[in-house]
Amino acid sequence: MNPQPLITTTEAVDKAFYVILGISGVMLLGVTVAMIYFVWRYNRKRYPVPLSQKDHNFWLETIWTIIPTILVMMMFWYGWEGYLSLRRIPDNAMPIHASARMWSWLFTYENGKTTNKLYVPVGQPVYVRLIAEDVLHSFYVPAFRVKRDCVPGMETYVWFVAEKAGSYDLFCAEYCGVGHADMITTVEALPAAEFAAWLNATPAEADAGKELLQKYGCLGCHSLDGSRIVGPSFKGMTGSSRTVVSNGQETTASADTDTLIRAIRQPAAEVVKGYPNAMPPYPDLSDDEIETMLAWLETLK
Repeated sequence: MNPQPLITTTEAVDKAFYVILGISGVMLLGVTVAMIYFVWRYNRKRYPVPLSQKDHNFWLETIWTIIPTILVMMMFWYGWEGYLSLRRIPDNAMPIHASARMWSWLFTYENGKTTNKLYVPVGQPVYVRLIAEDVLHSFYVPAFRVKRDCVPGMETYVWFVAEKAGSYDLFCAEYCGVGHADMITTVEALPAAEFAAWLNATPAEADAGKELLQKYGCLGCHSLDGSRIVGPSFKGMTGSSRTVVSNGQETTASADTDTLIRAIRQPAAEVVKGYPNAMPPYPDLSDDEIETMLAWLETLK
């Protein structure tokens, strides 16, 4: 017995969309043509008195009941089949764990590798398990027609297949706070061999700090190129002087090691002026991890 061919999420959603669009277009054309014809044919100037005194027509009423019912049931059927396709996970789907938090994504693979971009192999289904660590978020990739809420305390999921190599936008489609608009990343679809090499590669020691910043979502709010997003940029931060707000008072603080450690452990203690007090504390970070991150930030001077 031949296995049932895989219907991708893109195919399922597009089929339902075009069927409903086609039916709606035909109905719109039919109603418009009939309306224009009746306006011309039974114009009051031409026929001030109605020609017919009939108050019902059995066959006409039967036809306009049966045909719309059939059309609505067709739209329901294709919509239902499309929904089931979105919820049926293929047996060979590769599992990936996705954590959403203000305001970044963290993707974890079975071998423990983490990244803030979603890397997937071309042609293979991927099964993305979704959780939210703080508030409601929504995983939305228009290119693959998938959108699913990430709910605190409840695991949800999506699956899809990237049929072509490329970079595809991934958005949070649920307003989740002041940094919502910056909660953007990408799905990077790589050929199978290239993806396997990426998945099994170990980061160079010099990049370990950057890997940790990605792992804990820091790069979702802090840029590396000096651009302004939710929080101040990491570029040139180490050793610089900033105006900060502490206990409602403005003061000048130098971004030395102690200040940066305090900013990680107690981010609300001193907030850089002009930025929201939105960063969560990271009490679970080890001293070694913080030291590795700060050493890498030194290279951005």
